[in-house]
Amino acid sequence: MSRESEQKTYRTESVTVTFEARRCLHAAECVHGLPEVFDTAKRPWIQPDESTAERLAEVVRRCPSGALRYELAGGGTETPDRPTTIARSATGQLTVRGELSVDTPQGTRAETRAVLCGCGQSRLQPYCDHAGPCGQ
Repeated sequence: MSRESEQKTYRTESVTVTFEARRCLHAAECVHGLPEVFDTAKRPWIQPDESTAERLAEVVRRCPSGALRYELAGGGTETPDRPTTIARSATGQLTVRGELSVDTPQGTRAETRAVLCGCGQSRLQPYCDHAGPCGQ
């Protein structure tokens, strides 16, 4: 199954939010930023009509892993950070933000945010999935 098919999409007239569960590292930036939109006790757990598109986009940009993405009506997407930044955690994860081209087994992906595996143990290479010591 391709990574694209594992994404879930949530739409309103003004914004489309996609969520790729395998990349989620549970930083909870979304839940803390907009609990009325991102509520893990509800189904569906993402309810984009509970906020403005601009506020929703702001909170989605906080997601370090890139598991959450958005597109505004009319095609507005996230502007990559410039310059690109890379931060290594104490356990080896690489948090990267900027205009990224990430080589994956499924092909090259354009990204603006990602948490990459630094230990080589992830089953989701090159992304971190908390499987090894760098995700602890």
